[in-house]
Amino acid sequence: MEKAGKSCALTIAGSDSGGNAGVQADLRAFHAYGVHGCTVFAALTAQNPFGVSAIYPVTPEFVRAQMEAVLGVYDIGALKTGMLATGELIEAVAEGLKTRPEIKKVIDPVMIATSGAKLIEESAIAVLKRELLPLATVITPNLLEARELAGRVGEDDARLLARALYDRYGVGVIVKGGHSEDRKESIDVLYDGQELSEFGAPRLENPVSTHGTGCSFAAAMAAELTLGATLKEAVKGAKEYVFKAIRDSYWVGKDCGVLGFERMRG
Repeated sequence: MEKAGKSCALTIAGSDSGGNAGVQADLRAFHAYGVHGCTVFAALTAQNPFGVSAIYPVTPEFVRAQMEAVLGVYDIGALKTGMLATGELIEAVAEGLKTRPEIKKVIDPVMIATSGAKLIEESAIAVLKRELLPLATVITPNLLEARELAGRVGEDDARLLARALYDRYGVGVIVKGGHSEDRKESIDVLYDGQELSEFGAPRLENPVSTHGTGCSFAAAMAAELTLGATLKEAVKGAKEYVFKAIRDSYWVGKDCGVLGFERMRG
């Protein structure tokens, strides 16, 4: 008798010791969708909502070993990647994914902070563009990252950036609007090569926490895709998940908050 399986999703990202972002946020999103979560740790961090105090890098060899262990056994429907700090790590991840075209891939190109500071080495950005982005089902840059990837410094039109990125990499593009100037609404723009779609959500005033929203959005998209959603449905569902997480964020320490949790499916 064949056993009934449970849908699986994979996160390839860094650990957040505070449980707000990174792998921990991704597993929380997978759980909200009733999806079994597998992990590949690309970095260990000592952090809380106020900053990162230490980073312990994971070797490319160990990343490869984790990927081989997971991809060889679990039926992964979709995956998401987070911050991959070096070109060697990006190459290791890309190498493992090139032979798995059946897995939907949400690539979150974590490159530039809200402040404008670069989060990965310049040489790693070149590897990201060359090796990893073309493998994606969809990439999820914020506005600053979209400008960098498209080579359009100062461009404010997310629609133009989404089209430019599709033309360059040949994959679906969602340009996130969380860093835009609009103070009333956050609008994400999706271009899949045929249709341009916009997804809006009202901005919440003075939320308890927004730490980990980018990770959560990409992970929710991966969970949606794992469960059979179309790309548009996945963006819509992920947008709803993040809005509810911010709305329901709560205190867990002195001036320290965490995103809320609401079951979406399963």
